[in-house]
Amino acid sequence: MTREYPDDVAGPYDDPPRSFEDRTGRHIEVRRYDGGVDTLLEMYRRFDPEDRAQGIPPTSESQIRSWLDKLLVDDCINVVGWHEELPIGHALLVPDGQGAFELAIFVLGEYQNAGIGTELIQGLLGAGRADGVEYVWLTVERWNKPAIALYRKVGFVPTDDGSFELEMATKLLEDD
Repeated sequence: MTREYPDDVAGPYDDPPRSFEDRTGRHIEVRRYDGGVDTLLEMYRRFDPEDRAQGIPPTSESQIRSWLDKLLVDDCINVVGWHEELPIGHALLVPDGQGAFELAIFVLGEYQNAGIGTELIQGLLGAGRADGVEYVWLTVERWNKPAIALYRKVGFVPTDDGSFELEMATKLLEDD
């Protein structure tokens, strides 16, 4: 499959760390992942089954640990949102083997709709740009209007109209 990408570079995005106050007044920090799989494991154990999409994150502790072991590696880019000492969101870029990266984001339900997803994605795209990532894409269920609006807000554009899921993409670097 040949994926289309926008011609214009999106952004600006700053590489983490970054901190901000969310819409409810909570102080949130976005940092690159720096270890502590058990901390992220605990966040995913708290994830509401209703907030799972496309079969992820997995549900059992062993499945979550196995899934995280595949994502918390050097060729993936991971950022974590923190409220106090608790991880409350995780966003990542996973290489697709074709020169681009797929984006995934997870925010605990009680922290959604507070601007945290926007900040997580912007921090992640800043980290990706700093690491030389040129193209990023994602898929989102077509009924998920809030997520689609978020992705548009941070610079993604629809690239495929043909399936149950909407594909969107963005460009982080100028062509050489």
